[in-house]
Amino acid sequence: MNSSDSDLQIAGDLLEVQHLLRPAPEHPATVAEFVGLARTIAADRDHWAPLVRYDATTRWYHRLHTGPGYEVWLLSWVPGQGSGLHDHGPSSGVLTVLDGELTERTDRGKRTLGAGAQRVFAPGYVHEVVNDSLEPAVSLHVYYPGLTDMPMHAAQCAPAAATA
Repeated sequence: MNSSDSDLQIAGDLLEVQHLLRPAPEHPATVAEFVGLARTIAADRDHWAPLVRYDATTRWYHRLHTGPGYEVWLLSWVPGQGSGLHDHGPSSGVLTVLDGELTERTDRGKRTLGAGAQRVFAPGYVHEVVNDSLEPAVSLHVYYPGLTDMPMHAAQCAPAAATA
């Protein structure tokens, strides 16, 4: 076994190997601890699943939890719904897909995020999240400090094709 292999890398889906995850501390203070908090909440499906609602006109969201300086949001996405291109002001965050599939678009391209996938971002990180699938999706968002600003950005235009 390569020394860089870990149980988590071998197992694949982190949410399926609960015995390997350390419990999140009561008051997270590091990026790793906020990621752990998101995983702990994600694993408690009986807590969050009954709260989910789907709204065909707008993304549905519910503040699930708050702590010292942070907040946790539960969001649902029906097919075609998206966030628009935005950043999170002074907040850092952890995005965890709980159900379904979401697409994250940045200036570096796009990435498909299935259930269990997590993205960590720092203040000023610009992205768009969209449900490009044919099924609803649910995601969990942890923000530190709590989300107070979500500046929207104009969509980046693709360079014009060269003409011959």
